[in-house]
Amino acid sequence: MAKKSIHLIIKRQDHPDAKPYEEEFLIPYRPNMNIIAALMEIRKNPVTKDGKKTTPVQWDMNCLEEVCGACSMNINGKPQQACSALIDQKKQPIRLEPLSKFPVIRDLYVDRSRMFDALKRVKAWIPIDGTYDLGPGPRMAETKRQWAYELSKCFTCGVCLEACPNVNEKSRFMGPFVFSQVRLKNAHPTGEMQKEERLEAFMGDGGLEVCGNSQNCVQVCPKGLPLTTSIAAINREATYQSFRSFFGGD
Repeated sequence: MAKKSIHLIIKRQDHPDAKPYEEEFLIPYRPNMNIIAALMEIRKNPVTKDGKKTTPVQWDMNCLEEVCGACSMNINGKPQQACSALIDQKKQPIRLEPLSKFPVIRDLYVDRSRMFDALKRVKAWIPIDGTYDLGPGPRMAETKRQWAYELSKCFTCGVCLEACPNVNEKSRFMGPFVFSQVRLKNAHPTGEMQKEERLEAFMGDGGLEVCGNSQNCVQVCPKGLPLTTSIAAINREATYQSFRSFFGGD
């Protein structure tokens, strides 16, 4: 009886300026394998389906438990994390491609710097006065803490940008994830002091006005973040901010 195999079709690219190409692989099947495990099998023995010796496939990974977001890729046309994508739940052949909204470094490994640049632009952090112990921070109402915790689960994986039609080569849109990050930091008792500054930054070029509210983002988010709720909340706050700025209010 023939041993069961896993058939992978991988889109590869030797360097950022190289032309993409495809290679096919057959690897031994084991129950409960994820995509990362399959890629590791190829790394151990980088031989194509036709028996041709090739180079190991490059991809990014870190935590292997859907926390770091590094292993995001398109799997059978759907953006998701390779560490939580199980072989047994995928139709074969399994096609692996890099995220298309980010510069390819090599093979499935992409540069997610645009996401971190967006976070810098909207100052998505809580400022403190120094590195010394500041003591207990201000308390938050339990109801606010609960939904803020849900927003804090974002791990900049890039999946929402991949699914968003407004993130493309003709747009400078920072991405859907920024709505929840601005909302999260503005809800913090200390972060609220920079609320207007964050809103003004996100109301600028490539900010919230580019969002077409297609809601693709909320459908693919691996953490189930309420992104459309955040979009509505930030748009409401931005409208209020615009009126305040226009009439010179405090």
